[in-house]
Amino acid sequence: MKHRIVVLGAGYAGAYVAGNLARRLSPADTEITVVNAEPDFVQRLRMHQFAAGQEVEAPRLADVFAGTGIRLRLARVTAVDPARQIVAVTDPEGGGELGYDTLLYALGSHTADHGAPGLAEHAFDVAGRPSALRLRERLDHLDRSDTAAGRSVVVVGDGLTGIETATEIAESRPGLSVTLIARGELGAALSDGARDHLRRACDRLGITVREHTTVEAVEATHVRCADGATVASDATVWTAGFAVHPIAAASGLQVTESGRIVVDRTMRSVSHPNVYAAGDSVHVIGDNGRPLPMSCASAGYTGRQAMLAIVGRLTGREIPNVKLEYVGNHISLGRRDGIMQFVDEEARAKPTYFSGRKAARFKAAILAMSLWTTEHPTFGLPTRTRRLTAAPTEAPMPTPTGASAEVSARTAAA
Repeated sequence: MKHRIVVLGAGYAGAYVAGNLARRLSPADTEITVVNAEPDFVQRLRMHQFAAGQEVEAPRLADVFAGTGIRLRLARVTAVDPARQIVAVTDPEGGGELGYDTLLYALGSHTADHGAPGLAEHAFDVAGRPSALRLRERLDHLDRSDTAAGRSVVVVGDGLTGIETATEIAESRPGLSVTLIARGELGAALSDGARDHLRRACDRLGITVREHTTVEAVEATHVRCADGATVASDATVWTAGFAVHPIAAASGLQVTESGRIVVDRTMRSVSHPNVYAAGDSVHVIGDNGRPLPMSCASAGYTGRQAMLAIVGRLTGREIPNVKLEYVGNHISLGRRDGIMQFVDEEARAKPTYFSGRKAARFKAAILAMSLWTTEHPTFGLPTRTRRLTAAPTEAPMPTPTGASAEVSARTAAA
């Protein structure tokens, strides 16, 4: 019987791991299934561009995995039962269950609402393609209205996503008034020089910045702040942080208070040895002694480490350690401007940064490379696959590092 590997999620981490496993492990011994709710690969790092009105490529996963032997199951994961080694899914046909021998959990994250009233009814987000499309359609409507010059967009949240969303909308749709609401000081995590550059960019794009402001509720025509003030808004974009799906916590896997799966240095669950995690879903301590943040870079590091660990344990080979580091933040400020801020080992901003068109081109190159790598998951890998050992050795479970039969699978063939 073949060893069943199930990958949950086909974002940056999941798609990379699945493609690499397909090339490295012999199809005579393994069967790889990827479960994803959407048929396309979503360039999540560019959803603010898509919402602003730009075209953003969304390759079909069937094409991405064509010729790899990977089975693509278009369904939404509803539960994981690690005791029975089963994943429950739902789709238009009703769904079912998939059994696994090795599971990679890479379901990513979604926008955190922090319990603010009115979000579901009145707010937009850029966490996924459907939600970004909904915002795009709203902005199109505002742009086409006779009173477009008086229409306002409010972006709540001054993290990287909020900054990129506000600047992208302001540049792409100059007829709309854009306000960015920051809980603290705008760009507080940046160096002095980078912070000054960010402020100049907001001024250049005509963005109104409201600092030290907390939004308590979102209503149809405005947002209500903790100090009693209201800010008019024809489209409110909520970017105040991200949260992981509650599926892992409900499954019995050991997770942190925020619901991220606690793993060892090889991305293996500290509570269930045949479950691995990568991307935003994982809580792992980086080489600097701090948890890796949710980011595309972290997805790359954790995905590669999980893939090497799965291959190593199943084939009886040594498992190398991938660097788990975080060197900085690259922030786009529209299409012609940006900031690359480097950080030290304590994740604090260094004085070193670069900005302007050079930073914008650097960010664009990273995004293009990430997309190309996803579209060519087996490029450059050895053509010789590895056979599994008769009985993969299970190493003893490490000390924790911090706080549940497949049906109708669809094969992506060449």
